[in-house]
Amino acid sequence: MAGLLKRSAETVLDRGGAVRGFVNMGRDQTLPYRMKRHMEYHTSGTYWLMHYYANPKTSGVLMSQLKLDPRVIRCNVVKVTDKLNEMVTVGESV
Repeated sequence: MAGLLKRSAETVLDRGGAVRGFVNMGRDQTLPYRMKRHMEYHTSGTYWLMHYYANPKTSGVLMSQLKLDPRVIRCNVVKVTDKLNEMVTVGESV
């Protein structure tokens, strides 16, 4: 798991982005339904979030890498805001 998180962060950093942090949402949780990925069925998994700042092209590269990784069952990117200054709180530097 640590290797996957590190590789994801390096992908963003190598392309000029910034990683704000990771959130572990739980280990070995039962999935809502049985999922097939990389020719295997899965019934449990680990959920995690990575908050980062990057351009859309970097998000596409990250998604491509995650989809090819056999440790990943499902991945998604959610756009939180259009402007960086709306995301950063007062007194926090970018």
